[in-house]
Amino acid sequence: MSLIKSISGIRGTIGGRAGEGLSPLDTVKFTAAYASLIRSRNLSRSKKIVVGRDARLSGEMVKNLVIGTLTGMGFDVVDIDYASTPTTELAVTMEHAAGGIIITASHNPRQWNALKLLNERGEFLNAVEGEEILRIAEAEDFDFVGVDDLGSVRKDSSYDLKHIDHVLALNLVDVEAIRNAKFWVALDCVNSVGGIVLPLLLEHLGVKNVLKINCEPTGNFAHNPEPLPENLTEISALVKEKRVDVGFVVDPDVDRLAIICEDGSMFGEEYTLVAVADYVLSQTPGNTVSNLSSTRALRDVTQLHGATYSASAVGEVNVVEKMKATNAIIGGEGNGGIIYPASHYGRDALVGIALFLTYLAKKKMKVSELKASYPMYYMAKQKVELSPETDVDAILEAVKNKFSQYPINDIDGIKIDFPNKWAHLRKSNTEPIIRIYTEAPSMEEAEALAAEVKQSISALI
Repeated sequence: MSLIKSISGIRGTIGGRAGEGLSPLDTVKFTAAYASLIRSRNLSRSKKIVVGRDARLSGEMVKNLVIGTLTGMGFDVVDIDYASTPTTELAVTMEHAAGGIIITASHNPRQWNALKLLNERGEFLNAVEGEEILRIAEAEDFDFVGVDDLGSVRKDSSYDLKHIDHVLALNLVDVEAIRNAKFWVALDCVNSVGGIVLPLLLEHLGVKNVLKINCEPTGNFAHNPEPLPENLTEISALVKEKRVDVGFVVDPDVDRLAIICEDGSMFGEEYTLVAVADYVLSQTPGNTVSNLSSTRALRDVTQLHGATYSASAVGEVNVVEKMKATNAIIGGEGNGGIIYPASHYGRDALVGIALFLTYLAKKKMKVSELKASYPMYYMAKQKVELSPETDVDAILEAVKNKFSQYPINDIDGIKIDFPNKWAHLRKSNTEPIIRIYTEAPSMEEAEALAAEVKQSISALI
C-alpha cells in the first residue's frame, strides 16, 4: 500500500492499515487539517466548501468521509458529486465558497484515490499552505465544532451545464464555425466523469456526430488511465477505421487532453497546448508559460507571434504563479493540460476541446496537417537510481558546472539549453532517483542526449 503526503494534497491506494494507504482515518485527518487552514484564513468570509469527485470505485466512500468531516468542522458543503476537476474549480468561484476538495487521483490506476485541495479562487494551494496542512495533520491540531454549529449539505447537479455555458461564452469559442464544419468526433473518457460532461459539451458546440468509447462512468478504467500513446490503441484504431475528423481522450478528472489525428496517429500531448496557444495568440497578443519539461515548440510558436515565452517549475501551481507574474494569456503543461486565464487558472480539457475545434474549423485543415505545421521535436526519458545516502544536490551542482557553457535554468532541478535541444534533470521527492528528460529534433538525438547525461551522472556518483 502507498500513501504520499505532499504540499499538493494526499494521495494513496485504498485499503490496508492507517498511514500505509488512503485509509478512512487518513482521509478524515487531512480533510480536517485542510478545513482548519481554511477556517484560520477566512479570506472569503464564506462557510461553504465545494466537493466533487471522479468516478473511481472508492469515490463514494471517500466523499462521504470528506463531507462528514467538513460538516463536523462547521462548514456547509456543496456536494456536486460526479464532476471534473475544472468543473469543481469553477464551482468554487460561482458559489463564492471558501474552498473546494476534488476527490480524484487524476491519471493513477483504479486502486488509487486522492484529495486535491483548492483555495477560495478555485486554485490549488501554494507550497506554504500545503506545508501548513501537513503540519496540522501530523500534530492533529484541529478542533471539531459542537452540535449547534455543525455544517449542512446541499446537493447540486447543475455544474456540468454551468461549466459548458461558461465555455461557450468565451470570446474565442466560435460555436457557429464548429457547427458548420460538421465534424465527426471520437471520444474516449476512460469510464470516468468525462463520459458525462464531454458528450454534452460537444452537443452544445453543435457536433452531431460523436463516436463514444469508454464513456460510462463506472470507475472500471478500460485501459491505463494516463492518456499516453501506448494506452490509446483502441481509439486510434477507431478513428482510422471510421475516418472521423478528430479523436479526444481525457484522464479520469478531465484536466488533461490528448488528441488523435484523422489517420489514427497521435497529435501528441505536448502539442495540445502548442495548437491551442497558436490559436489564442493569433487572436490575442500576449505571453505564454509552460513548465521546464514541456516542449520547446511552444516557445517557437510564441516567438513567431511576437510574444514572450517563460518557463516555470514543474507543477500546476508553479505554472499559474508564473502566468500571473508574466501576464500570460495561455499556458499549461506538456501533459495535455491547458490553462486559459480568460476562463480560469486551472487545467481544463473542456476549454481545450472548444478552442481546438474552433481553430480546426477556421483553419479548414486536417488534424495531421495542423500538427505538421509546427516545429517537430521528440522527447526521451531516463532515470538514474541512487542510494539513499547520495547527495543529489551535489550531483546536480556538478552537472551544472560540467555544462556551464550553455544557458542553465535551476529553478527546478537543472535544465540545460543546448542550441537545438535540451536536458532537464530533477530529483524525485519520493524515491532516490534523478529523472532525466531530453528533447531534440529526432528521437535518436533525444535518446543519445539522455544517455550522455546519464553517463555524466554515473561518473559523478
